[in-house]
Amino acid sequence: MPGRDVRLSLAPVALSVPSPTLPGMSNDSSAPLAENATWQALQATALGEVRRRAALVAAVVDVEPTTVDGAERLAWNDGGGQSAVWYFTADGRALLLTFDHEGSLNLYAEDDYALQVSLYRGVPEDLVALVRDRPENYESLNLTDPDSGATIHYAGGVFWFDGDSWHIADGLVAYCEQEKIELNGEAGFSYCLAPYHFGEEFPESGGK
Repeated sequence: MPGRDVRLSLAPVALSVPSPTLPGMSNDSSAPLAENATWQALQATALGEVRRRAALVAAVVDVEPTTVDGAERLAWNDGGGQSAVWYFTADGRALLLTFDHEGSLNLYAEDDYALQVSLYRGVPEDLVALVRDRPENYESLNLTDPDSGATIHYAGGVFWFDGDSWHIADGLVAYCEQEKIELNGEAGFSYCLAPYHFGEEFPESGGK
């Protein structure tokens, strides 16, 4: 995506990242990103390290960590409409949402609550509950059900970690297949995860 700069001005620190054994890659829901290097590197990174990087990146972009029903929320945004939002639960699971305001998976522009809800299909309901009927914030605006008034945070990319492997939400995979949408680019997956340097030595926080 030309014109975007996701580099962070941080001093490097050595980090040994395990070679990609790609747990969970046999899961059909992973197929759209099976050959994606960022997805492979995320799968190969221990959740504790994912959370550490998420916390450091959030600090660099001045997004305060918050707690939602016991889950830690950490986020990044580029100030131009792209974002990554992480929820880490106490039982070792996680929810990741990515958003590219220029992508065809920007359903906020369509104001389509039902379709947005459908993209979360396959994600455990207690994880989806973290983004239902919650206050809006810079990274996560709400789509509203015109009948009930229920809300859900927008997301172009919906991914979750079950304690062992990362998965793409079944509803997102199905919609992309139906509409012939290229998930990685339209969800902003690789772009939004670039600041975390998965699969690389991570730059330790040293200022903005």
